[in-house]
Amino acid sequence: MGNSSSERRTGARDRDSEGRARNARPRDGLGRPLPYGAEGVDRQPEGVVRTPEQTVAEAQELLDAGKPFHAHEVFEDAWKSGPDEERALWRGLAQLAVGLTHAARGNVTGGARLLRRGAGAVEEWASAERRARPYGMDLAGVAGWARELAGTVEEGGATVDAGDRAPRLRGAS
Repeated sequence: MGNSSSERRTGARDRDSEGRARNARPRDGLGRPLPYGAEGVDRQPEGVVRTPEQTVAEAQELLDAGKPFHAHEVFEDAWKSGPDEERALWRGLAQLAVGLTHAARGNVTGGARLLRRGAGAVEEWASAERRARPYGMDLAGVAGWARELAGTVEEGGATVDAGDRAPRLRGAS
């Protein structure tokens, strides 16, 4: 008798080549979904293996462009494809990018919480590994930036401009 309602629902969902659900809706620079057919920002491809130096450079470009959601995806690729001993570093950096994303979206509580969690994670990794500047990154400076921004977001309760408040991963230029 044709398609059942479950087949229609399944057939209408966005799926990748392995059948996993993927949302193909366009997104804005902060990763928020836009209506189908709207002009969106190109999504970051998933599962890209980059060198750590490429990861830092690409993430910094995205952060500077006010796209912390997309920078988070670059850090996530590094955490999932990199060596086990570096996963906590990249996961912490991804948390910082998501914290900035939430702060830019106006989510004060979530933004501040993730900024502090990410700051703690990168500091803990640096302390345990005794590496304060992996791949040229200034982890102490990045953690300080995150805690300062978390306080600013909580005090002001206002949305921040992600590009203006982007961290300098390698310190002051």
